Amino acid sequence: MDISHRKYIDPLIFLGPAVLLLAVFLVAPIVVNFVVSFSDMAQTVTIGDFPTTKQFNKLGKFDDEALFGFKLRGSFYRALLLTGIFVFFTLLIFNVTFALVLALTTTALPERMGAFFRAIWLLPRMSPSVVYALIWLWTVDSSERGLLNQAFAFLGLGPVNMKLDHPMMLIVIANGLIGASLGMIIFTSAIRSIPQHLFYAARADGAGSLAIVRHIILPALRWPISYITIYQSLALLVSFEYIFLIMGPARSTMTMAMLSYTKTLAPQIGGGQYAYGAAIAMILIVIGIIIALVTWRLSRMDQLLQKPRIEVR
Repeated sequence: MDISHRKYIDPLIFLGPAVLLLAVFLVAPIVVNFVVSFSDMAQTVTIGDFPTTKQFNKLGKFDDEALFGFKLRGSFYRALLLTGIFVFFTLLIFNVTFALVLALTTTALPERMGAFFRAIWLLPRMSPSVVYALIWLWTVDSSERGLLNQAFAFLGLGPVNMKLDHPMMLIVIANGLIGASLGMIIFTSAIRSIPQHLFYAARADGAGSLAIVRHIILPALRWPISYITIYQSLALLVSFEYIFLIMGPARSTMTMAMLSYTKTLAPQIGGGQYAYGAAIAMILIVIGIIIALVTWRLSRMDQLLQKPRIEVR
């Protein structure tokens, strides 16, 4: 085979299956969702009016007195606000900060002890979601049988109903504790890849543990932290299963992903509005693209993809 032709054939052979999978399972659903969002598809699963913006009109309306000249409707505004709160606090407190603390702690421990601790922390992620949710439901049970209330009773404190009194805190903690495991693994790998002579030199110069973390470890974790921030932000935007399993379709935790679900697949509470749910999903997709582009730009991830300045032959 001619060499000029082979340089096109080889990438096609190796990348073809991956591109096909992306097209079938990523691009095609987005296209279908886009089409449905501009239709009137309901429980009959038929499209009678296309294209139409009536589904997006349910999300808000133009108002000259409103900020940016557009006013969001009640349920969608609340879902957007709750989604922002959920993503921000889960990402900041658990998926990045707590994951970094876990990585620093486990790498400071003896190797076997640190590996054992990381394996224990990964168990919830490897377990079925229903099992993890059931553990949380038992923990926050409002009766005296709940693990949290048993601990409070032992300390002489009164019972608490987390699902009723602090629902957003509950789903942030439940999602955050299991989400921190990914960052823990990524950050641990990055810390272990730092050349050991840097730590020896820092110790020889009298640097303490905090100085080593600040001047050696954190700069080396720039790209992993940026990656976790982008990836987990997008994952939390569409996070659904733990919120649904622990809280159900409760108004107090009705994020945009939950709102899209209730409008499409929950007939007992007004489901079957497939076009409306698709419109909400399209807004999520747009928000996700904006977040990805902004964080990519702010973290300057393009530098990671640059060609090396030193050519190795």
